Amino acid sequence: MANLRAGLIGLGMMGRHHGRVLAGLEGVDLVAVADASGQDPHGVAKGRPLVATIEELLANKLDYCMVAVPTIYHEEVGLALAEAGVHAMIEKPLAQDTPSAERIASAFEAKGLVGAVGHIERYNPALQQARARLEAGELGDVYQIVTRRQGPFPARIADVGVVKDLATHDIDLTSWVRQQPFTSVAARTAFRSGREFEDMVSITGQLADGTITSHLVNWLSPFKERVTVITGAKGAFIADTLTADLTFHANGEIKTVWGDIANFRGVSEGDVVRYAIAKREPLLVEHENFRDAVLGKDADIVTLSQGLATVRVAEAVIESAASGRMIEL
Repeated sequence: MANLRAGLIGLGMMGRHHGRVLAGLEGVDLVAVADASGQDPHGVAKGRPLVATIEELLANKLDYCMVAVPTIYHEEVGLALAEAGVHAMIEKPLAQDTPSAERIASAFEAKGLVGAVGHIERYNPALQQARARLEAGELGDVYQIVTRRQGPFPARIADVGVVKDLATHDIDLTSWVRQQPFTSVAARTAFRSGREFEDMVSITGQLADGTITSHLVNWLSPFKERVTVITGAKGAFIADTLTADLTFHANGEIKTVWGDIANFRGVSEGDVVRYAIAKREPLLVEHENFRDAVLGKDADIVTLSQGLATVRVAEAVIESAASGRMIEL
């Protein structure tokens, strides 16, 4: 069977990583790349055709395309790919607003095409393990999911704020790891860096099964943090997606009788286990799954309908912050 012919549009910071993975992906040939500037600042092309438009890229007879252009161009590029009958994975968020995301999802569905959204955190080994262990009942009933995603300002982002650029990771992974949609959100945002978009957000929410959620996201911290804490009846999972570590803190079973220790560690202690897990690059796993989906094999992709749901929640977060109200979804 001939390899799939893949294209890449958008050669910025994320595009270079997608190009690296696609260039070595088994069963796939990266046949051409595109960027509106006509330039290849990170050397992604490596002798392949370099063009400036989606129309020129489509002339290379693509089976599928990776879209890594700025969010405001996702609809334009996505609709062109759908019209041409080309499968696509689009970097997160799916689009800059709900109507655009709806049009992209509808276009791919109408053509019977495979579409996916690049929510890479789903493929982090720590979160993959957490979800599998939740499904196996190792944590019992889940009570709360808390995420912290903090770090310095990224100069590469200019077209959206921290909610749509970063918090969409947490919205998607929280709903996915629990397999439940959001039913309400309430949020507060801050604008501290002089840009038109928010650079800090605090979100509280609830999933359909009653799980409560909390998400702290910003571009203002001098340190980088990517942590998900899942608390349940039997203890808590802590997933650090920077190190891909998953740690389990069991509920206390051993009574602490030494008063000085009990003062700061609690009246009882449980086991703490950091799991040894295989750590493959999330971006490679993401691309392998999309390739398999295009081939009609079993695959775990972030569907366009799921990407659309994440955009809707993100917009509800922004609406809540602007109105001071909780928003029902």
